[in-house]
Amino acid sequence: MSQTANDPNRKSWISVPTDSDFPIQNIPFGVFLTRDDVITIGTRIGNTAIDLGALHQLGYFRDIPLTDDIFLQDTLNDFISDGQKTWRLVRNRIANIFDQNNKTLQHNKNHRKVVLFDLDEIEMQLPVQIGDYTDFYSSKEHATNVGSMFRDPNNALLPNWLHMPVGYHGRSSSIVPSGIPIHRPMGQTLPQGAETPVFGPSKLVDFELEMAFITTDANQLGEPISTEDAENYIFGMVLFNDWSARDIQKWEYVPLGPFLSKNFASSISPWIVTLDALEPFRVESPKQDPVPLPYLQYKGRKSFDIHLEVDIETKNTPPQTITKSNFKHMYWNMSQQLAHHTINGCKVNSGDMMGSGTISGTTKDSYGSMLELTWRGENPIILSDGSERKFIEDGDTITLKGYCKNDKVRIGFGEASNKLLPPFGSKKRK
Repeated sequence: MSQTANDPNRKSWISVPTDSDFPIQNIPFGVFLTRDDVITIGTRIGNTAIDLGALHQLGYFRDIPLTDDIFLQDTLNDFISDGQKTWRLVRNRIANIFDQNNKTLQHNKNHRKVVLFDLDEIEMQLPVQIGDYTDFYSSKEHATNVGSMFRDPNNALLPNWLHMPVGYHGRSSSIVPSGIPIHRPMGQTLPQGAETPVFGPSKLVDFELEMAFITTDANQLGEPISTEDAENYIFGMVLFNDWSARDIQKWEYVPLGPFLSKNFASSISPWIVTLDALEPFRVESPKQDPVPLPYLQYKGRKSFDIHLEVDIETKNTPPQTITKSNFKHMYWNMSQQLAHHTINGCKVNSGDMMGSGTISGTTKDSYGSMLELTWRGENPIILSDGSERKFIEDGDTITLKGYCKNDKVRIGFGEASNKLLPPFGSKKRK
């Protein structure tokens, strides 16, 4: 099916600021609460939110096989279940409705009044009901840095790492959208030189710069998905901050991996950007050596040139960029991750989320966590007021941003921004 929504020359009759993440070529999908306290599925062009439920009720999606209530729900799960053909039909239609040459809605004041919202009139929600969440560990640079830090630098990668995309099953109940504050977690830690653990708030809270992809219903129990078919079952991508408590993690992770150090919170950007919108930004993945087993081999360009950055804002300093990276650094791509995830027959459902793992580049200013940027706290980050950060402190706000750009169009994800608060119930909470 032709993806007419991607036409780089298309202009919208909705105003789009220069360097907006959301031109008419993007058309992401999300869920928001309107000024009338109604939850609806929508999209966004520039700084205008669009109520797809109202559009559908007004007949703008006629001739597309959609149920009457498909956009009147509080999650995107059912729409995602409709499959790639429906996503493309809807996205192309939205692009047509808001094309500057289409006067139908543009000249209908009454329809515009119920369909269009300023961003300050809406409240973004979690876009999908996440049934299952898997986090991978797919950046070679990040895995090498962590392995060098805590093991032998000459053998930083564990023997399995170059043969498969390593992952673990995470906790979906604590995934929140941008804007929701995060509480510092409590747990057991083993202080340096101690023989017995202590209980208390984590002292080493960290961010992890990641991206995540959202799936549709992909297979039957027992049925694997090939790397060739994997992208047919990936709806789109979001920014993902997999908050971590490094001191809790160090004490608990042997032998089964992270638990309380990861499940207290993860946050995502609320607009899901489709793979179709990212199509113009495909790039080659890093060369893999040794060559993976046959079920992980693939053809074509399976990665995307997505510029990423992280800002920190403190009680006393404005936002300051502390790292810049790129999704294209990922050693294991999404098709390989989904193929590996299902090679044993694991069932994948609509709304499942797969995290990329921390995305680090090759230079010190492109590392994807405080653990790496400060090298376990040995080299603190100096902020604009002269203060230091080894890890995240209460009151700090961490903001992830991401976008693709060429000479014709910019497609972005907005941001995933969350403030760290003291432990739940603490009197210091502000």
